Amino acid sequence: VQLQASGGGLVQAGGSLRLSCAASGSILRLYDMGWYRQAPGKQRELVAAITSGDSTNYADSVKGRFTISRDNYKKTTYLQMNSLKPEDTAVYYCNADIAITPWRRSDYWGQGTLVTVSS
Repeated sequence: VQLQASGGGLVQAGGSLRLSCAASGSILRLYDMGWYRQAPGKQRELVAAITSGDSTNYADSVKGRFTISRDNYKKTTYLQMNSLKPEDTAVYYCNADIAITPWRRSDYWGQGTLVTVSS
């Protein structure tokens, strides 16, 4: 199983970016998916998460600006980031809870994509 994240880049403050994360491989079922970020010198933190039933959860710092969604057919989650701020600068990682057999279920991580917001 692999998670491939894309969509990061350099954007000015106030701008927007859309991150994508596609899961591939022998996947029986895709459960919760989420985005985390890690800024230099800081711990990795949860940005947003979405359950298989499309319930969402956001960090307070991104509420109202970021939107997480998923396409179960494409096995992909998206993070639409609007009104970006310099403090959103970080490496963004996608995460997914995946079952590959009825008795084997694990957390998987993508490789990270860098988002840089200039002031």
